[in-house]
Amino acid sequence: MAGREGRPTIYDVARLARVSIATVSHVLNRPERVGAATRERVLAVIDDLQFVPKEVAVSRARRGTGRIGVLAPFTSYPSYLQRLAGILENRSGRTEVVVFDHDSVAADPHPLLASLPASGRLDGLIIMGVPLDRELAERQAKHGLPTVLVDSEYEGFSSVSVSDDHGGLVVGRHLAELGHRHIAFLAEDQVSNDYLSPGQRRWRAVERAFGEAGVPESAIRRVVCGPDFAGAREALHEILALDPRPTAVFAHHDELAAGVVTAARQLGLRVPEDLAVIGYDGGVLADALQLTTVVQPLRESGVVGRRLLMARLDGDTTTQQIMLEPRLSRGVTT
Repeated sequence: MAGREGRPTIYDVARLARVSIATVSHVLNRPERVGAATRERVLAVIDDLQFVPKEVAVSRARRGTGRIGVLAPFTSYPSYLQRLAGILENRSGRTEVVVFDHDSVAADPHPLLASLPASGRLDGLIIMGVPLDRELAERQAKHGLPTVLVDSEYEGFSSVSVSDDHGGLVVGRHLAELGHRHIAFLAEDQVSNDYLSPGQRRWRAVERAFGEAGVPESAIRRVVCGPDFAGAREALHEILALDPRPTAVFAHHDELAAGVVTAARQLGLRVPEDLAVIGYDGGVLADALQLTTVVQPLRESGVVGRRLLMARLDGDTTTQQIMLEPRLSRGVTT
């Protein structure tokens, strides 16, 4: 039964979903505590009723402050902190930013992303580096939550990305010009093959660059590792055991490149004479180690993402896909 003002209540949701009020609350605020089947059943009812928690609506009406959520794998990838700095740059005092951390781009973001639109806690959302699937995209649209994607793309959503194709091409051409004919591409595994990940785009672009130089695609070997420094150090042993042994490693991000460089030197290998290494992202770590890396305009992508979202909040319904270009920064590791 609806409340006095005709709006669906949490009691309606609980009754139709055949769960307790506490379970509905967990689905909206702590979705990881609820089993997948129950969570989906509750969310389906919330979608059908277009339920918005009353306390959220009242609080926002009194506050008059726009609340923007930013979801990204912050603790796993330092590059997203640079993007966040761009989002926070010169923001209005009437805009509140709420940060949601997601462990890894290779992990399933579904529980949190599925619940955020239904929670009613946000006026807008920026999703960084976490891909949407059809179900998530439809829920974002159904609840009318203005959403902008940074470092990923989906039809119907405004987005800002840095060209992985261009980044892979400059890496491939650089290594080919240096005479490398056998390289390893180092990245963490991908859970879903429903989308083309940044790593896959970079890998394919390197293959294209090598093809331009007359080098076969088989010259590039993909090696899977953990998402951090330790994972890259362990993976170097697998790389060195490949036949023929690669003379260069292209790492998906700078922390992986740093792990390779450290492990190589511990094994007595000279970098770059025995093994060249290229990272990706740019920043303090790359500068400290003088890595050759692909520098992404990370802060700029955050600035542009916030601008796109603020335009949506101001009523602009235009969908824009903005593509920025990275650049190669030559260090001492190639």
